[in-house]
Amino acid sequence: MPENKSMGLYATTSIGIGAMIGAGIFSIFGTAVQISGNAVYISFIIAGIIALLNAYSYAKLAVIYHSAGGPVEFLLKGFGDGVLTGGLNLLLWVGYVFGLSLYAKSFSYYAVTFLPPGPAPIWANIFATAIVLFFTAINFIGSKAVGKSEIFIVSIKVGFLILFAAAGILYMNPGNLTISAWPGSKNVFFGAGMVFLAYQGFGLITNAAEDIKNPEKTIPRALYLSVALVILIYVSVSLAVLGNLSVPEIESAKDYALAAAAKPFLGNLGFKIMAFAALFSTSSAINASLYGGANVSYMLAKDGELPEFFERKVWNRSQEGLFITSGLVVLCANLLQLEGIGMLASASLLINYIAVNISHLRLLKETGAKSYLIWISLLSSLIFFGVLAYYELVNSKLTLELLVIIILFCFSIEWIYRSLSGRSIKKRIN
Repeated sequence: MPENKSMGLYATTSIGIGAMIGAGIFSIFGTAVQISGNAVYISFIIAGIIALLNAYSYAKLAVIYHSAGGPVEFLLKGFGDGVLTGGLNLLLWVGYVFGLSLYAKSFSYYAVTFLPPGPAPIWANIFATAIVLFFTAINFIGSKAVGKSEIFIVSIKVGFLILFAAAGILYMNPGNLTISAWPGSKNVFFGAGMVFLAYQGFGLITNAAEDIKNPEKTIPRALYLSVALVILIYVSVSLAVLGNLSVPEIESAKDYALAAAAKPFLGNLGFKIMAFAALFSTSSAINASLYGGANVSYMLAKDGELPEFFERKVWNRSQEGLFITSGLVVLCANLLQLEGIGMLASASLLINYIAVNISHLRLLKETGAKSYLIWISLLSSLIFFGVLAYYELVNSKLTLELLVIIILFCFSIEWIYRSLSGRSIKKRIN
């Protein structure tokens, strides 16, 4: 464990905020409005509450188990090393692939807005493929990641959204937010299932546990503070968009809804500024996730070795995982629809949260967590997953079937690979 712990509350909170406000809000907002209409901000609140409950579970576990393994360590402690833990990690890797595909697809939709009117649809696929290949090349070369630059990037992303929300709310039309226009309550919950993806990433705080000052106090505070602040930002952005565009207008511009919402009060310049902000956020999210998340999960799934650092310093190993991850991201971004990718990523994430909560129930004596809060977190995540599954059953059976196939594939591959190689996942702490 490192002797010099350098991260305080501000830096630790920045990790959570930066991971959550990556590309999710730019990627899924328009699609979420299609589902939950002008009540989409309620969907963000519901999803945020579920995220807070899971943050409580993560906080209690991280206080006891300070490990760069984060949730993988939690699963190892609760379930032991077996097909279940390995399969869940493999599913987490697949979830990263879907998340990256979502970011790449969103990047392409905003990039197309800079082309002359009426560009050929193929340009979206070209941009999505190009941005993934670009950052794959950067990773392959072995570029150094500077920690301070991540804080700078987070500040820019959050700054863009706060300024947009403040200006948008100032000029909004309250009539667009009338409660009488809300859709049915089930649609609000369906929308919450979709936007839950925008809260993924707070768990990365636990991956930095070994470098955090006074982790017993700092980790819980950073988890709660980051999720709470992100809820406020998402709700404010939702109100700004809804206040300046009608639901039909948002639906017609769903692929670049935030940029379109800036146009009524900031004109074409505002549109371009928000489109640029989306490009900046999605590209930085791709860069941060491509190796730091997806490739590390692949390394763990293949080798069973928890890395000494989850910090991206010099990337000089497991190029195989980088290329496999990137190839799958390009395929998904080109072959799947945005809504389907979002649902698959959100479902994969929820399965891992459910597993962490079940694992936590087995560790209550060690963590000292309030059992009723862990049960509420578990049950709410299960209900959320059920809502997503029901929505796909009604609206896209193919997406639901694909999810089932992916889950079966992950656990089957884990079982076969373990049987043939004898691989085990190594703990960071005993």
